[in-house]
Amino acid sequence: MTKPSKDTYSAALVVIGNEILSGRTQDTNTGWIATQTGAMGIILQEVRVVQDDEKEIISAVTDLRKKVDYVFTTGGIGPTHDDITAEAIAHAFGTELELNDEAFQVLIRHYGKEEEVTPPRKKMAMHTKGAILINNPVSGAPGFQMENVFVMAGVPRIMQSMFDDVKTKMKTGKPVMSNTIACKLLESQIAQPLSDIQDNYPTVAIGSYPHFRGGLLGLSLVLRSIEKDPLDRATAEVIAMITRLGGEPNALSIQSAAKGLATD
Repeated sequence: MTKPSKDTYSAALVVIGNEILSGRTQDTNTGWIATQTGAMGIILQEVRVVQDDEKEIISAVTDLRKKVDYVFTTGGIGPTHDDITAEAIAHAFGTELELNDEAFQVLIRHYGKEEEVTPPRKKMAMHTKGAILINNPVSGAPGFQMENVFVMAGVPRIMQSMFDDVKTKMKTGKPVMSNTIACKLLESQIAQPLSDIQDNYPTVAIGSYPHFRGGLLGLSLVLRSIEKDPLDRATAEVIAMITRLGGEPNALSIQSAAKGLATD
């Protein structure tokens, strides 16, 4: 795992749910979280997808929370029998679940009266001892934080509303800027010159990604960095390389544009 620079923080995501692994539900949370954290100078370095299995959740969280600054989990904190994330997190921290009075009061307010907080709903107020609540303005039931681990819902809209609160609980670094240049060259054509550019700009991460659009094979070259000047210079060199090899560069997305570059 790449160590982040002193100007950024690191993060990992544990996506929890049999429905993700079976293909019945498509994971859209990873991309959304990566975009959000990148803008905060928090680099998402690893994503693990695990079953609704206590041992697997404990293993993933225990391993990752020692490696990165922040760990996010999504899924498994609802009212049904297979929602076991809260209990797994408790065991990962060597403790047990308890009824969180503050979370319980949140549920009472959300459902209108205590009688409406049925045993399955009450389960959503069972949190790890010492947990800090994560606000959930969409469906009421809070997520929670244990040290550097943030436990959130799997439903995208609910997770995103929780993340608004999570943002206030983390330190942030320099935002990651990203430039994307497209062309119709083959990866084999640009492999060596692109490698040479990468060697000259160690603070810029450069990747090449083939794509198929409108029946035509193309290539997207993505440059990412927290430092504007190296990013601008590397971007200019990539564009010059494409032109030199007989390609036509298209600036799909220039967040930190070098002089003379147009942004589509």
